[in-house]
Amino acid sequence: MKNNGKSLKLASYEDLFKNEETRQEEQQERVQMIAIAEMDDFPNHPFHVCNDEKMQDTIESIQANGVLVPAIVRPKENGRYEIVSGHRRRYACMAAGIVEMPAIVRKMTDDEAIIIMVDSNLQRETILPSEKAFAYKMKLDAMKRSAGRPTKENGSQVGNNFSGRKSSDILAEQSGESKNQIFRYIRLTELIPDILEMVDGKEISFNAGVEVSYLKKEEQQQLVEVMDYGECVPFLSQAQRLKKASTENRLTKEVIAEIMSEDRAADIKLTLGGSKIKRYFPRDYTPKQMEQVILNLLEHWSKEKQS
Repeated sequence: MKNNGKSLKLASYEDLFKNEETRQEEQQERVQMIAIAEMDDFPNHPFHVCNDEKMQDTIESIQANGVLVPAIVRPKENGRYEIVSGHRRRYACMAAGIVEMPAIVRKMTDDEAIIIMVDSNLQRETILPSEKAFAYKMKLDAMKRSAGRPTKENGSQVGNNFSGRKSSDILAEQSGESKNQIFRYIRLTELIPDILEMVDGKEISFNAGVEVSYLKKEEQQQLVEVMDYGECVPFLSQAQRLKKASTENRLTKEVIAEIMSEDRAADIKLTLGGSKIKRYFPRDYTPKQMEQVILNLLEHWSKEKQS
């Protein structure tokens, strides 16, 4: 018989006698032990993995009990795996000297992986504003693509897979935050890294950061220079004036410096809890009467201080 140069691959003895149920069982997801060296980070992963106190607790827990919750990974074409959920556990294993960890291998599309990655990390107790910002943006864009419509910045498209509901409405329902608040978080992704870091560090308030995000990138850089020189940060009312000047195309470095040097007294807000001051007044005093007494005392104190 003439050999055509092609080798004929015969089924193994085991394959010939496998029934359909066995084949289906082999295709089902199951926990596997995978070498940590074969795991890669999720592209543009928005959540930071920090070696903080909670991470030390995780490391000690893994050293004592092992990894109790398997990671979720997806196979890559090169034979490696991409972590969808489990970056902190992988870090803890590496710190503990563990070379492999349990993981569920799951085939999924890019958008499916993004949604699972975001949902699994949003359950954490402490999340930085920047982490929420990029996570919400990634998930909303993935939901829009999955719905079969092109993405739009205003997030108002209706997904074919969502029974006529907007992707942003569904995300708000899933996250427990209002749609407006989600879009305010997403605005933070327009900040340059220096300013976004200040929002994360609470040097600049969240609301002021949202207003500053409307400035052009070069304007934001000029703002950083003014902040460094004057050792100051914008309060909300100043950030709103910066945004207005930028919208009117008149925001120069000089205007930024002028706005940043304005009096901030109007931004000062003081709240006194009723439980703190009520014990100093008769029980029948109304909040208005309490306020008047406090103002009178402050006026008297101010006059004494001046004299």
